Order: sequence, then structure tokens, then C-alpha cells
Amino acid sequence: MPADGSGAITRPDETVIKDLIEELRATFGDRVSTSMAVREHHARDFSFHELVPADAVVMARSTEEVVVIVKACAKRGVPIIPFGTGTSAEGHLAALHGGICVDVSEMNNVLEVNTEDMDVTVEPGVTRKQLNEYLRDTGLFFPIDPGADASLGGMASTRASGTNAVRYGTMRENVMSLEVVTAEGKIIRTARRARKSSSGYDLTRLFVGAEGTLGIITKVTLKLFGIPEAISSAVVSFDSLKGAVDAVISTIQWGIPMARIELLDEVQMDALNKYSDLDYPVEPTLFLEFHGSDAGVKEQAERMAEICEEFGAGNFNWTSNAEERDKLWAARHDAAYSAIALRPGCAVMATDVCVPISRLAECILTTKQDIDEAGIVAPIVGHVGDGNFHVELLIHPDTREEDLQICNEINRKLVERAIAMDGTCTGEHGIGQGKLKYQEAEHGEALNIMRTIKIALDPQNIMNPGKTVKM
Repeated sequence: MPADGSGAITRPDETVIKDLIEELRATFGDRVSTSMAVREHHARDFSFHELVPADAVVMARSTEEVVVIVKACAKRGVPIIPFGTGTSAEGHLAALHGGICVDVSEMNNVLEVNTEDMDVTVEPGVTRKQLNEYLRDTGLFFPIDPGADASLGGMASTRASGTNAVRYGTMRENVMSLEVVTAEGKIIRTARRARKSSSGYDLTRLFVGAEGTLGIITKVTLKLFGIPEAISSAVVSFDSLKGAVDAVISTIQWGIPMARIELLDEVQMDALNKYSDLDYPVEPTLFLEFHGSDAGVKEQAERMAEICEEFGAGNFNWTSNAEERDKLWAARHDAAYSAIALRPGCAVMATDVCVPISRLAECILTTKQDIDEAGIVAPIVGHVGDGNFHVELLIHPDTREEDLQICNEINRKLVERAIAMDGTCTGEHGIGQGKLKYQEAEHGEALNIMRTIKIALDPQNIMNPGKTVKM
């Protein structure tokens, strides 16, 4: 695989791969697998993209082991695809040019909790649920919640966010420092633990969202937050989708400190009722959550109820009961599975645009019109507090070509509409291979700067090639 400065890449020769696997087996033994079942498992994410397995999978247990793997691959110009838990949504795990999948899920230790500084350092295979269970007795928690029990290394790599982003931000705001193994096998630390710094380029932000295309994350230092004194959740239905979205916009403009604002259209509510055995009205609905003091949460809920009433809401049902809250948010996190249950056997093209909040209603309603004109079932759900929403486009294997044609057209219109509104093609899932074709429209000349960075840090283009930046 010659490094000619263009980022061009060809699939490694079978003899090269065979020699590499033998070298890795000499070090890692049975932690190197060429079993097709294992390779396919590590190529599968939560998306509709075709499986493209790596030539082998290696289980790494330390930064030093990752260095050994990277150096062995770099010596031969063989691609490297990192793997955490396999919950990404844009075909990030496909070995498009062959190579070695590096599984870091066994690097799953919480290394250091600094309670007074409210930060934690973990290995990349630690999942968000594992971390919060570990922190349970400290009075602290990590709030970023993408729904799936994703690995924190993977969440940093895709710049994930989720239901709490409207209050706590995304991984971009909450990663303080990273340890990264570069494409040449060097170990770097991107920052210290200080809460702010003006020292040099912001390398942390460079690797957050790079999707494994610049290096492999081997440690993550994260901000923590105090567990709120009081937490209350609410469900409120509306007589129109526009009313629900306008209520969200008004809430943000009034500055009510919401923790979560999730929109579910009537199709999604019908799917949730059937899948999770619920009995909510089949109407556009907001799931809400408030964090703070007892008095503050009560005041926030009352003000929110007033705003919702102005925009055609029905009953405003809220609760502070932990069991009821957990059931509500478990149902929300099951949205994708409930959508699939509408057409069993389907894969999901989970669109992921984000627009300025003032354009949110227009973007959602026009997209809803596209869905209706296409005559398909496609639930809409979104983290609308920050302008991010998803259309769950369903693709069945028996009608894949026909479904892809319809869904790709709806997605194209949606992405172009979002970019025209000064938004983005992806609010949290990342680019992977699925959004490559929209990068030029969104970034223009800046895309060439991204390519320059990619070539400078990974001249052989071995780090997860074919993702994020088209070379």
C-alpha cells in the first residue's frame, strides 16, 4: 500500500496479511481470530450498510499492546479498524480495504476518579453504564447518554451526544484529554486535566469525532457532574407536530434549564406503545426531564406546562418516581427497536441532521411531507432541544433495492435541506461511510484542510480508511 501523498489505498496482498497474522499470533496467541463469525460480529454496527469483515480481529488489553498491533500493521501498510461495542450507526466498522480489527473492549478499567476535581480517566472499553455504576457512591455521574450502552472510547470517536445534550453538552464539551496511539505507533497525550488551557493546538478536539481515522484512543479523561438533588420527568401530547416543535423552540428561547427534551411523532408513539406495552396517546409527544433542587424542578415543570398549553398540548403528566422515570426513558431508548418491529427484519437508515433551533419546525414538517408523499412508514424522533432529529427509514432485505432508492432520496432531500438551513448532515452519529458524499456541500474548502491533516497524521491512510474524509 504505497504512501504517495494522495491517500490512495489498495487492498493488501494475501501473503502480506498472512505474514502479519502469523506475527500477531506469536504475540497475542488465541486473542487473534480469523473466524468468519468473529470477523462478521466486529463488522456489524447498528446500520443498514453491508458487512465488510476485517481479515482478522485482535483483542488488545493495554496501550502497549495497541502500539504493537499498530506498528506491525504500519510496517506493512495494512489498514486498522478500531472496535468498541459495535453501536455506531454509519458503517464505521466496515473493513472497506481489508485489514485488522483492533477490539479494545477488554481495555475496560476505570483508572482514576478525582472527586474533588470532578473528573475521571478510563480505558476506551469502559461503557457509560459501567462508569455510572462505578461512580454510584461518589455523588457524581457522567451524563452523556446516546441510548446504547456504548464504549466511552467509541463515544469520543464519534463525538456522540444523546438525550441529555441540551443541558450537559456532547462528548466534544465533556472530553478533557485523550491518550492516543498514532498511525506510526507513538503514544501521545492531547491535554492535561486543567479545566481550560490556551496552550497550543486543541488536539483533544481534533481526535474527538475523528472516528479512528487519525489514531486509536486508549485513555479518556472526562468531566463529571453532581447527581441532581431532584429529577422529574414528564410526558405531554400535542394535537399537532408543529405545536410540539414550537413549544420546544419557545422553551429554549425562554431559557428554561431543561435536562432532556425529546420529540416523538405519532408514528413513533404508536410503535412505542406496541413494543413497550404502553398506552400513551398516538399523537406528537414530548418526553421531558428536569434536574435541580426540589423547588427548581417544580418551578421548571410548571413553567413548561404553561408553555405547552399555549401550543395545543393535552394533559401534562409528570413524575419524580424513579421507577416511572426509568420506564419512560427505557421506552425512549427503545425507539429504534420499536420502529424495526413495525417491519420485522428491517435495518434502519437512521438519519441524523441538526439545524438551528429557529429552523427546526420547518425542517421537520417538510420532511414529514416527503415521507407522506413517498407512502412509507418512517417514525421521527429527536433530541429537539438542540435542533437534532432522526427519521428512522426502514430497509427490508426482501425489498432492499426498492427501499434503498426511496430512503436514499428522502435522506438526500433531508440532508440538503439541513445544510441549506446552515445545519449539518450529522448531529451525533458521525460520518462513517454513510455521510461521505455530503461533506463537500457542508464544509467546502475546509474539507481540503481535513484531508491535509489526515495525510499528515496518517500518510499511509491505514487508520479506518474510507470513513469521515474521502481521500
